[in-house]
Amino acid sequence: MGAQIRVYKRRIKSVTATKKITKAMEMIAASRIIKAQRQVEASTPYASELTRAVTAVATGSNTRHPLTTEAESPVRAAILLVTSDRGLAGGYSSNAIKTAEALRERLTAEGKEVVQYVVGRKGVAYYTFRERKLADTWTGFSDSPTYADAKAVAGPVIDAVLRDTAEGGADELHIVFTEFVSMMTQTPVDRRLLPLSLDEKAGEPREQGAKAEILPLYDFEPSAEDVLDALLPRYVESRVFNALLQSAASEHAARRRAMKSATDNAEELIKSLTRLANAARQADITQEISEIVGGAGALADANAGSD
Repeated sequence: MGAQIRVYKRRIKSVTATKKITKAMEMIAASRIIKAQRQVEASTPYASELTRAVTAVATGSNTRHPLTTEAESPVRAAILLVTSDRGLAGGYSSNAIKTAEALRERLTAEGKEVVQYVVGRKGVAYYTFRERKLADTWTGFSDSPTYADAKAVAGPVIDAVLRDTAEGGADELHIVFTEFVSMMTQTPVDRRLLPLSLDEKAGEPREQGAKAEILPLYDFEPSAEDVLDALLPRYVESRVFNALLQSAASEHAARRRAMKSATDNAEELIKSLTRLANAARQADITQEISEIVGGAGALADANAGSD
């Protein structure tokens, strides 16, 4: 019985050590969520004004630009998937991958060839294990992206849309990322970035009955084409940057939730093991008392027989 108690004590010690680790990871993730939220909020004004400027150029001129013009018969679509570099975040990466796979099936059903771009080691590992070809990958910054990282990601995908499909280019660009709704809710979404849809050209969705925003009139120097050439890449970069920030906040929230669940489970397991150890100790004590009582009774019987 003593050996069983030692086993319980070793397990309690091991689970307690694991609990300390998960608790620390939970606290770290919680602190990083606040920073990620602030970054998302800080990037919003720039993205809003840039969207407004692109809207003014796209709607105020009759310029046809490769990034704003729909292909008559699109044959190839690019998907940019944002996942995490590390695990221990519950279903964060797997949910994003499922959304990307559903988008891939939908585009394939439309007769389009899919070109895959992936951010994060989890997504890269998923496609590498299944021996699927990836056009480009980026890793090492999923939990704390910078604008330089967004530019590095946006550059190749913009080039793909600008290239002719006969040269390996793409007619469309879609992005799959996890939208941060709240500390408890993170939703994987897919959005089409290029070419700009009519809704995107019109700006943010308006409530029913609301008046459309009257955009100011601009004179474009040297030309509307040159302005679009300068603005559209910045627009895509800002959208990619926002998606990376949203995904980073979602990753930290998912990790905090997963680590809290692990910590709670560790506490329950410690309580359960403690009860089992106490029961084993009580059984050991009861057995010792029974042996003592039995020995005393046998000795008393022996003494009575000798008399």
